[in-house]
Amino acid sequence: MSLALFVSVLAIAACGLIYELVASALASYLLGDSVLQFSTVIGTYLFAMGIGSWLSRYLTRGLVARFVSIELMVGIVGGFSSTLLFLAFAYTSAFRFVLYVLVVLIGILVGLEIPLLMRILRDRYVFREVVSNVLTFDYLGALAASLAFPILLVPKLGLVRSAMLFGLVNAAIALWSTYLFAPTLGARRALRVACAAVIAILAVGMTQAKRITTLAEDNIYSDEVIFSRDTRYQHIVLTAWKNDLRLFLNGHLQFSSRDEYRYHEALVHPGLSAIPGARHVLVLGGGDGLAVREILKYPAVESVTLVDLDPEMTRLFATHPLLSKLNEGSLASPKVHVINADAFVWLDQNADVFDFAVVDFPDPNNYGVGKLYTSAFYRALERHVSRGGMIVVQSTSPLFARQSYWSIVETLKRAGLKTYPYHVYVPSFGEWGFTLASSADTPPYAPPTSLPARLRFLAATDLAQLFTFPRDMQPVAAEANRLNDQVLVRYYEREFDAINR
Repeated sequence: MSLALFVSVLAIAACGLIYELVASALASYLLGDSVLQFSTVIGTYLFAMGIGSWLSRYLTRGLVARFVSIELMVGIVGGFSSTLLFLAFAYTSAFRFVLYVLVVLIGILVGLEIPLLMRILRDRYVFREVVSNVLTFDYLGALAASLAFPILLVPKLGLVRSAMLFGLVNAAIALWSTYLFAPTLGARRALRVACAAVIAILAVGMTQAKRITTLAEDNIYSDEVIFSRDTRYQHIVLTAWKNDLRLFLNGHLQFSSRDEYRYHEALVHPGLSAIPGARHVLVLGGGDGLAVREILKYPAVESVTLVDLDPEMTRLFATHPLLSKLNEGSLASPKVHVINADAFVWLDQNADVFDFAVVDFPDPNNYGVGKLYTSAFYRALERHVSRGGMIVVQSTSPLFARQSYWSIVETLKRAGLKTYPYHVYVPSFGEWGFTLASSADTPPYAPPTSLPARLRFLAATDLAQLFTFPRDMQPVAAEANRLNDQVLVRYYEREFDAINR
């Protein structure tokens, strides 16, 4: 019985941490700035646990019954926490309020659990053994949860069902406790009925989880959601309306099929066309295969190495009929080698050299992405570009995020590169910016005089005007983005917050 009891402690600890991780991940997905969201949610949660531990001193009678009741409350509130957060984001403007109310409530309830359990067990075991065993299994449970959450739970179950599954675990522990501590428990039948009811509610919630998330996402996104999945790295949503497919990552629009060709032609062709005989091309990000589609329009290109963090992204765009049609089956080309890895780590561990590098990451709206816009990253990338080769960087909007855009340009300069900023109009996004860069010892860039024949937007005669900026997009003072001080993320957050007000 002792081992089973302490395994329950492990499960309780795992449940508490899972609810904390679910809240942090959802806040990061929906609000951006993962460092801020995880930091504030975890800090608030630990503070609330402290309040719960302090309040436990006032529970003096019927400790087992109170413990069972608390487990049921944790199971219900924690189990439905991600559901409530999704619905709050979709249907109200009070997401942050709901987030922190739930975090505080769950934290207080979780803070009550372990002190109560230790007081229940102190008459059965030597107190020092109770303390050491309970805390040992508590920490082991936290470790198990922290490993299972990104590796198994989010990819396999998603955030809504993961929370409900652990709500069921809390309810099951409550039910088991009514049998384990039966001799000291008065209202056993009523508590068991309550346990059965909570288990039934959570089980129904598990079966309806997909419908719940679809209901929320249908209100978040203006078009029909045809695909939705949580991966270890992001929340992927595809929407469709007539012939318009749209990709959203963590709630941010990545492309519309109606005008993505403007973006991707502008991303690839001004640089690649200027490198005669380019044979080896590197794409960092761009797991949708759309930049690769444009690169494969050059017969001289012998190989394309695509490095994208999320295997679900590259699998989806290689196998989904609508998406593989959009990228013209580029990810299935024998010339294309797909690598699922962190681009920063991959650059450090790989020695290959390329004639042209396309950097197509999402906008720097959090520090995890922001590190891929730092001078350290660009220096590492330059070592992989051949003499005479070039780099192109997706650089956000020079109109709506003007200081962010010129910070990226300044960062490339601080990395020792020559820069050639340019912009293009993409209806789904407005004015959008890119930056060509080359080593300091290469000749100045000149727009190419010819482009591949099968382009829908760009013409060689139009290229020069892309490098001219009107008055409201011209350079402004901006600091370089460094690994230890990601000023770019702060610029970006401030500028887009101003737009959304």
